[in-house]
Amino acid sequence: MKSLRLMQWKSEPELVEVPEPTPAPGQVVVRIGGAGACHSDLHLMHELGSSQLPWGPPFTLGHENAGWVHALGPGVTGLEVGQAVAVYGPWGCGRCAHCQLGIETLCEDPGSAPVPMGGGGLGLDGGMAEYMLVPAARHLVPLPEGLDPVVAAPLTDAGLTPYHAVRRSFDKLAPGATAVVLGVGGLGHMAVQILRATSAARIVAVDTRQEALALAETYGADFSILSGAQAASEIRALTSGRGADVVLDFVGSEATLSLGAASARMLGDLTIVGLAGGTLPVSFFSVPYELSVQTTYWGSRPELVEVLDLGARGLIKPKVTTFSLESAVAAYEALEAGELEGRAVIVPTDS
Repeated sequence: MKSLRLMQWKSEPELVEVPEPTPAPGQVVVRIGGAGACHSDLHLMHELGSSQLPWGPPFTLGHENAGWVHALGPGVTGLEVGQAVAVYGPWGCGRCAHCQLGIETLCEDPGSAPVPMGGGGLGLDGGMAEYMLVPAARHLVPLPEGLDPVVAAPLTDAGLTPYHAVRRSFDKLAPGATAVVLGVGGLGHMAVQILRATSAARIVAVDTRQEALALAETYGADFSILSGAQAASEIRALTSGRGADVVLDFVGSEATLSLGAASARMLGDLTIVGLAGGTLPVSFFSVPYELSVQTTYWGSRPELVEVLDLGARGLIKPKVTTFSLESAVAAYEALEAGELEGRAVIVPTDS
């Protein structure tokens, strides 16, 4: 079968022929209906190396995946061939306290995982191929009726990651609260929808691009602000000087972290989701009193079930541009150039 593989660090992926996978006991092969192209894949291609991660190439890209059960290994129960499923991307040990709760992103025994702190498309073969081998049936979540795998695939990360970030701050998103979304890209445009679907907070979208702000307004943002020196003062003006109760930074640069701290409210949350590598000096007087500054990583399996339910009900829907497997490299080029709105999804086959 054809597979888009990262062959070595700091290189472009290559479309190559590999053998179709065969499931061993407890494993499942999924026929891929959609595989999302994530901005973090660009970090794998261009920036990261053996010193930063405990695993490495070669492996098939694609950690946002959905499709249909193709083959069941001996001993697998609860799934049927042909059943539509989403793949929960982080694969932990399955036995530690966090994994038992479905929080495999935060596995406490990564040395016993299939790959330490990774999964399909992250050290092991992912979904940018016709078929994908999933090492354990627990990593599959049945799709609710009517949810297309092409739409479901980006929900497994671009939906799940902002959902987890929003969920951490649910108690601060009551009526009268204000939530700020910094960066309305692949994850940020989903965050706007999730906030609209699950909270009563006013939503303020901030981006450097007018077209991204227009998209945010389409998805339910109450206000949109062009990023710049004036953005913090505009946010404070919208909140009668108090600042935002929750700031979700989907960029993570020096500029956005500084903006987040400058526009947050006392007792608020500043949550860093983006991987741009910025830093924020934190001292007693450098941020608002009792502001919580936190990071998040992906989300849990139970949260993915909730995200897929929101998607099936039409309450959230990623803006998707589809590409064939042969055009997957072009999808990454468009992503890197900032030419995509929403999410790119690779569709390996016609069915």
